[in-house]
Parts: sequence; C-alpha cells; structure tokens
Amino acid sequence: MPMPDDLWEALSQDIPSTSDPFVTQYLTGRESLISKEKETRSDASFRKSLSPIARRACAIVDRIRAHEQAAVWTPSVEEQLAQETKQNIFPGMMFMMAKDRMEKTNLWKIVRRMPKGSLLHAHMDAMVDFDFILDELLKTPGMHMSSDVPLTSDEARENSVVRFRFRAKERADGSIWDESYESGTFLLLTKVADEFPEGGRTGFLKWLKSRCTLSLVDSHEQHHGIDAIWEKFAKCFVVVATMIHYEPMFRAFLRRLMGLLKADGVNWAELRFTWPLDYCRDRREEPETDYSHMCKVIQEEVAKFQASEEGKGFWGLTLIWTTLRSAETRRIVENMDHCITTKMEFPNLIAGYDLVGPEDLGKPLVNLLPELFWFRKQCAQEGVNLPFYFHAGETLGDGSSTDNNLFDAILLGTRRIGHGFSLYKHPLLIDMVKDKRILIESCPISNEVLRLCGSVTAHPLPALLARGVPCSLCNDDPAMLGQNTAGMSHDFWQALQGWDNLGLAGLGSLAENSVRWSTFEDQDQEQWVKGIQEASLGSGIKADRLKQWRVDWEAFCLWIVTEFGDEFDPEAEA
Repeated sequence: MPMPDDLWEALSQDIPSTSDPFVTQYLTGRESLISKEKETRSDASFRKSLSPIARRACAIVDRIRAHEQAAVWTPSVEEQLAQETKQNIFPGMMFMMAKDRMEKTNLWKIVRRMPKGSLLHAHMDAMVDFDFILDELLKTPGMHMSSDVPLTSDEARENSVVRFRFRAKERADGSIWDESYESGTFLLLTKVADEFPEGGRTGFLKWLKSRCTLSLVDSHEQHHGIDAIWEKFAKCFVVVATMIHYEPMFRAFLRRLMGLLKADGVNWAELRFTWPLDYCRDRREEPETDYSHMCKVIQEEVAKFQASEEGKGFWGLTLIWTTLRSAETRRIVENMDHCITTKMEFPNLIAGYDLVGPEDLGKPLVNLLPELFWFRKQCAQEGVNLPFYFHAGETLGDGSSTDNNLFDAILLGTRRIGHGFSLYKHPLLIDMVKDKRILIESCPISNEVLRLCGSVTAHPLPALLARGVPCSLCNDDPAMLGQNTAGMSHDFWQALQGWDNLGLAGLGSLAENSVRWSTFEDQDQEQWVKGIQEASLGSGIKADRLKQWRVDWEAFCLWIVTEFGDEFDPEAEA
C-alpha cells in the first residue's frame, strides 16, 4: 500500500542530503578504502608511473568504454543477438557471439593499435587463420590428402584422421568420397577438393575449415561440458597436424604468422611446439630424422621478416618445446632427448620445456616426476639450460590431481605458469608465486571457449591481479578458437570491456609484464630473476626492450589523446 503523501513529506525531512557531514564522511572513507585496495593490485606501480599524457589517455578510454557500454551494447542489441544466437549478450560476453560488432567499436580501434609487447602462451599449429592455410595448401604443387576411412558419411567426415603430404608423382585415381577408397592412400588434393560431394571446392573448404576450428555452436553448447569441447578441440589438432609440416607451407605459415603479430602490436612470440618427426623438406617425401632443418627455416624466415619494411622493429620468436602429457614413458623420454639435442644446436631458439594436452585427461605432473628428473639430469650432463614453463591449474577442480599440478609446477621451479586458472583458490600458492616472481600466462578467451568460465566477467584473472600476482594476457590457440588471427586484440578487448577495475593502465601493465617475463636470451635462474627485478633499469636485452616498449606506449597514449580527445577528454571539458 502506498505511503500517504503527508507521512512521506514528514519522513523525507529526516533523510540526509549527499552533502550531509555523515554521508560525506562515509563517502570519503569509501573512496579511501577503494584506493587502498587498488594499491594491492599487481598493476599499482605501473599506474603510479603514468605520464600526464598517459593519464589523460586512460581517462579518455574509461569514457569511451562507458559510452559504448551504454550506446553500443544496448538492450535492443542484446535482444537481437540473443535471438540470433539463442544466448544472452552483455559486455564481457563470450566473444564469438558479438565478435563482428566488437570489431566496429572505438574501443577495438584503440586496443588493436596498442603495443602489446610479447605473446608468451600460444600453440604453433593453432596460430594462423585457416582461410590462409587452406588456400596455401591448394596452391602448393604436389600436395596430396589421405584419410583413415572413406569419407562417405557425416560421421566419417566428422571423425576421420586426414593427413596432407607432398608427393612427387601425382595420384588421381580413385576417390576419397567413395566406399572403394583404400585407407591411407594419398590422392591429389585439388582433385579431392573439386570432387567434394556437397559443393565441390567451395564446400570442401568449408568442411575442412570446420574440422580445424571450434564453431559458434561448439562455443555456445555449454551444457556439453569440458570433456566434450576438449574432445572436439583435440580433433582439430589431429587434422591440422600435417598441414604446415612441409617446408613451402611452413615458410608461408611463418611469414603470415609474423605479419599478423606485428600488425597487432606484438613484437615477440614464444610458441609451444609439439611436433613428431614428420617435417619434410621442399619436394621431399621422407621426413627429416631430426629438427635441425626446421629450426634453420625458422631462423631464416625470422631474419628475412626483420629485414623487411613490414617487419621493422620485430624482435623475433622462440620455441617452448612440449610433449603430450598423455604419452607413454618411452615417447616422452625420446621427445625430451630430441629437445636437448636441438637445444644444443640452437641454444637461443629453444627457450624451455612444457607438457601439454588437457590436464584433466592427461597425467598429472606428480606422475611424471621420474621423467622430469631424468630430463633435468640429462640437461645438467650436457650443459644446457632448459627451464620449465608448465601448464598448470587449467581446471575447475579444487584439490583434484589437475588442480594440484600448481603445487608441482611451483616446486619444480617453473618460470611461468600456463593458464593458472585455479590458482585463485590457493592463498599459500599465491604468496609463493609472488615471492618466486612466477608469471601467470592468462588466456581468457581460451578459458571461455573451453568451458572453464561462461564469460570474461566470471574469469579469475582480476582476483589474481587484486592479490598482486604478476600476469600477462595471451591468446593460446586463436585460429582454432574463433579469433581468426594470430594477434591478441580480442583478449585485450575482452579484458578492457569486461573488467571495470582494469582500464587502459591495467592493460598496459599486462603488456609490460609480457616483455619483462620474456625469454629473450639463454639465462640461468639467477640471471633470469635479476632481469625481472631490474626490468628497464638493467643493462641487457630485456632492459632495452622494456625501454622500447615504453616509448611505443607513450606514442600510443599520445595518439589516443589526439584521436579521441575532442570528444572524450575530461580535461578538455574543464
């Protein structure tokens, strides 16, 4: 029942105004508490170091973000996208649901131009857009395709193991789309594509790309759970496995990769590398017996790119050698041995070692201790430095064997932790990570698509930042996960739009961290920690590149003020 007007008038006289001393005192204390809390965040020192221009740029971006939350992500847009995708939309949504709209905003324009420093967590085969890769495959002379079964049904096309190889003698007899096809037979790729039963070459490309990427439907079907999406994800890697393992394809891939990274403001990349010995030289059908030629190709292509106008200022890339954690002991040890011998030949190209694959479905680190201790012993005997950069905590578990990988990663001396999604549940480990200066390689979009969280707003990275944990943003598997590029702008945009406490300064801190924790040179543990501590005050490669990043950051902030200041600069209004 509504309150009578006369009673309301009497009571309203007792309600204090916002200028009341008690309200003012409360608000002052509230602002002090919020400010004090922000001082505990890992980006606090970066915020304090901002120049006047950078502070103005941050204020402008805050205004643009608020404007776009109100004007771009309106209820009508939410309703429209919800109808199209049958999902609810909001700032910080699963990015694939509104990717096209995202890329038309001013905030995207800003993030796209931002100097992002280094990409520290990405898997090589999942980096370059598959439209480019499939086009190159069809253009490369002598490329053939095989399947483990005839591709005569939807089930076969969905689950088959297909492979790609160069063959000097073209084979065009028979059809992979017919029941008479003999398993494992390589047929000329262009013929296979042209004979696709549902639309010829155009339909073939659409089908093959669907085997390499997670679709919009895959991304939305949250009720299927983590294991289901990982099963589809693993199948993508199986299909992609041999696409770029041929020298002409690999060279084209590397050029495209570095071009995409540089255009996105990334000057350095540390790529997880997981290849069996199946790489072939140009016009050769037999795979190499070691990784020497492949590594030489990488060095050659990086040097060519750096010497080009497009690659001006590009610092380069390095490899983090990886083994599938689900493999049997013999295969793991053999792969470790190849890692050591390749490191001996290319000491500055192989940065370190990791184990990969779904943590919940593979062996936990504690079960791999014999192999890991053997690896350490062999490294010591050969005089090589191969530090660990372990995946750990990429799980929803709490106290599970996968969650406990965090304990082992830290105890085994990992320099960085890949994902660290469950770390926020462990206050003791958080303190250890901070004390040991271990960086978290956070991959928000990957964690969304692979079912660890429903959207970026539910991601634990802000909790780690609030506890002072050093972190960086990474993209993990961008070509497979829907970004359709090797760059990191989508992850940066999601973080900026989804987390109000982050802001442009927070993004800058994450980017600077990526440079600070980069493996630019072969260093022992003492040198590594010293470089992180000294940062730009040091005297090595890392210090120089941190200084260069700061110069790029200031130029970027000046561009924001110049480009958007008239409309969004609060100082201009004053």
